[in-house]
Amino acid sequence: MADLFGIGLSGLKASQTNLSVTGQNISNVNTPGYSRQTAVQAARDPSFTGAGYIGNGTSVVDVQRVYNEFLTNQVRSSTAINSEVTAFQTQMEELNTLLSGTATGITPGLQNFFDALQTSIEDPASLPARQLFLSESEGLASRFNTVQTRLSTQTEFIGQQMGTLTGQVSRLAESIAQYNDSIGRAVANGSEPNDLFDARDEAVRQLSELIGVTVVPQDGSSINIFVGSGQPLVVGKEASSLQVVRGTADPSRAEVQLVSGGSAQGITSLISGGQLGGLIRYRQDVLDQALNSVGRLALSIASEVNDQLGQGLDINGQAGGQLFKDINSPDQLDLRSQARPTNSDPDTKLNVFITDTAQLSTSDYEVLFSSATQYSIRRVSDNEVTGPLDISPTPPATPVEIDGFQITLPAGGSVAAGDRFLVTPTRYGSGGMESVMQQPEELGFAAPASADSSLANRGTAKITQPALVDGPAPIDPAAMQAYLPIEMRYDQAAGTLNLTSASGATLTPASFAINPGQTNTLAWEVDGYSFSMKMTGTPLDGDTFEIQFNEGKSDNRNALALSDLQTKAVLGQEGGRAGFSFVDGYGDLVQRVATFTAQARSDSASSGAVLKQATNNRDSVSAVNLDEEAANLIKFEQYYNASAQVLQVARSLFDTLISSIR
Repeated sequence: MADLFGIGLSGLKASQTNLSVTGQNISNVNTPGYSRQTAVQAARDPSFTGAGYIGNGTSVVDVQRVYNEFLTNQVRSSTAINSEVTAFQTQMEELNTLLSGTATGITPGLQNFFDALQTSIEDPASLPARQLFLSESEGLASRFNTVQTRLSTQTEFIGQQMGTLTGQVSRLAESIAQYNDSIGRAVANGSEPNDLFDARDEAVRQLSELIGVTVVPQDGSSINIFVGSGQPLVVGKEASSLQVVRGTADPSRAEVQLVSGGSAQGITSLISGGQLGGLIRYRQDVLDQALNSVGRLALSIASEVNDQLGQGLDINGQAGGQLFKDINSPDQLDLRSQARPTNSDPDTKLNVFITDTAQLSTSDYEVLFSSATQYSIRRVSDNEVTGPLDISPTPPATPVEIDGFQITLPAGGSVAAGDRFLVTPTRYGSGGMESVMQQPEELGFAAPASADSSLANRGTAKITQPALVDGPAPIDPAAMQAYLPIEMRYDQAAGTLNLTSASGATLTPASFAINPGQTNTLAWEVDGYSFSMKMTGTPLDGDTFEIQFNEGKSDNRNALALSDLQTKAVLGQEGGRAGFSFVDGYGDLVQRVATFTAQARSDSASSGAVLKQATNNRDSVSAVNLDEEAANLIKFEQYYNASAQVLQVARSLFDTLISSIR
């Protein structure tokens, strides 16, 4: 009877354990990361009798979780990729809306600006038309300011998000280290803590949402976690932490450091995967380029428009004023360089003067001083190094132009060997754009010189109005009036057109060879001003033409030259390139951002599908299936009832035996 009692009791206990495990599975059907468990039974060692070996029932030897390490790793890696792409796409969508929107984009503002200019060209003496042009210039500057503000806000938001995410990473790392410790203690006692394993795996999965990690098992129970290129975040029961600090090279940028013990290591450039990796990739690959591209466009528009207006005359016969604030204003200079905190004089900044906006790139630069006067400059975009260069403030040293800008040392500033500076020529250009002209009369729409043919001319020759090709900006009307008028007289015997200044100023050249009946280009220089005009038809001996200082208020020739900037290639000429116009330059930026956005959408959809498939694969093995568990409940309930029936039979037999011997 004892054997039958023992066998029945073992079945009763085994069925009870199976029911408990099934109940545990059902109650955790919605627990994130939970792996269903199953009880493992084994037959007890049999006893030898004269009739052979007879079994002694069953035992539950282990409760195991249904787990596939490969599928779990797939979910973790897919989670890191999808989180990175999603974070990247979120920022891209905002940038794409900002740059391409009709209310915030630059293109509508540029179109309105040049449309208003065209209205002024049709009636250059009209003050209302000029005022409309001033209003549109203010609107254009406001659009640039808005873009700068929004992009700067996005930069600050990314820094704040990085701080929040690194705090979450540090807390999860600490939790994983504690799980390692608890699991190690449990395993040492000879048991597998299934729920702790699940909780740790879920913590690692959540960590993968924040940052890409590499998981390395250790001693069969603990895991080590590394970030970046192998920097340890969790080793056994010890956890490091992440923190966000101001960048060393760029104090305006938040950087990530790994803090382990008493040391901190910068790992920003090494991070990939997760939300943190997506934000860093967006900032580095897209946001910085967008800031620099829009800034370069703003600098170019302000410089080119101001220079062209300075080549003309306003209604009062004075040189045209500046429409936009000087691109080398003190407040702009102050933003273009950042000193390293470790420099010999952290308060010293470099003066970065924009000299040629057509040569500007969209890269940042790093300046390294090898002595108090010698420095080299590295273009960050391609690591091209220029130098050594001399920054001495006295001759013969002359500031060298590098990609359209020059670097000088401000008065009272000091540098030493080893000092480093970050130079950002274009990053803040759009924020500094401002329409400063107040009076529409100051717009220099008229060309400075005009030409007339003598009424006594006998030939059919005609000349075009002189165009100012080059000269000081702004022009000096008083100096121009000193050498004007200039007489052009045709000498038929010599076949030349001879130039003479009333003031005796030197003209270069002083005569032109003329091919009668053909188009002759007349390009000449006087007192640093270069003019160009054309002659057509056939002149006769003694025919004269006179170039005078222009006093016509209705002249629109300089305004026409200003309107040519809409399609003229004035950007991106660095390295001998052909360049492109304002509209094409901004259109290229919008197109690149749109391409990035479309790619991010595609990547998000594909990575989301991969993550869903990986999750389904994992769940098909490890997740709780309520139908299956309901069937198990019925099975183990029957198992329990049958085992109880065995005990009941054993008891009946025992009672019968006792009754027979009374």
